[in-house]
Amino acid sequence: METIGTWWMWAGFAAFVVVAIAVDLLVMERQGAHRVTMGEAARWSLLWFALAFVFVGLLWWYLDGSQGRDVANTVSMQFITGYLVEKSLSVDNIFVFLMLFSYFAVPPQYQKRALIIGIIGAIVLRTLLILAGAWLLATFHWLLYVFGAFLVVTGIKMWLAAGQEPDIATNPVLKLLRQRMRITDRFDGEKLSTMIDGVKHYTPLFVVLVLIGTTDIIFAVDSIPAIFAITSDPFIVLTANVFAILGLRALYFLLADLANRFHLLAYGLALVLVFIGTKMLLIDLVKIPIGYALLVTATLIAGSIVLSLRGSGGSAARPAPPLPGKR
Repeated sequence: METIGTWWMWAGFAAFVVVAIAVDLLVMERQGAHRVTMGEAARWSLLWFALAFVFVGLLWWYLDGSQGRDVANTVSMQFITGYLVEKSLSVDNIFVFLMLFSYFAVPPQYQKRALIIGIIGAIVLRTLLILAGAWLLATFHWLLYVFGAFLVVTGIKMWLAAGQEPDIATNPVLKLLRQRMRITDRFDGEKLSTMIDGVKHYTPLFVVLVLIGTTDIIFAVDSIPAIFAITSDPFIVLTANVFAILGLRALYFLLADLANRFHLLAYGLALVLVFIGTKMLLIDLVKIPIGYALLVTATLIAGSIVLSLRGSGGSAARPAPPLPGKR
């Protein structure tokens, strides 16, 4: 596996992630269970966004001095494009999280802990998948075509399913949990389990965490091949993914009340997947410059957002209709 990442770059980034999560957990413990305000979510979102660009700025500076301006520009553009793709696809995760929290009526003050635990699990999972994917692509070049075809099919399916709300009650994981475990409908603070009449029961918060974990596996299978169409360097793939994930919790609270305004975003994301999948299928025939890929991706996402806001007339987002089974 060819990578620009040296051992100290891998170690430094790992240390940064550990410290970032530790600070996030420390702040969360000091604040206690509380409803995250729009202002707080906006500040955290801007912080994670700024840190991603500080990182790519430092990366560009290092590569410019060690490997030349062309390499620095190319790698930096790959990171920015990958980060934009992963950040955009993570919005789909947010909509699913919103449906899960609504379905199980998770109080706003308890949602923060569920999200941070889910983010930690997502980072571990994606690290393993990215390293495995990088090794597979380095060993079996033809897998690029498999990934490309998969992304095109996924994009088409996303387009056809846009606007349709999934029925969480029919989720096979939820059915399995209800069959095999004692689950109560009552919350016990932020606990994942509680005792009822001397018998251990799992709270709805535990069920939500399991469903968030399984949901991220599905989204990881979609999003990781997408960034491999931009670069095969595991260091860039991993760092772009992790930076997108670290800001996911803040982005959720920022967009939760505005989800209905972005009703056309799913179509934009579907087109992005089709474009990236096609780019991967044509990789040995047509070399699409990374700058063009960034421009097309940004245009599709920005266009779908602008059209969504125009369609809503800029009015306040209406609350989502209650999902089946919501108490």
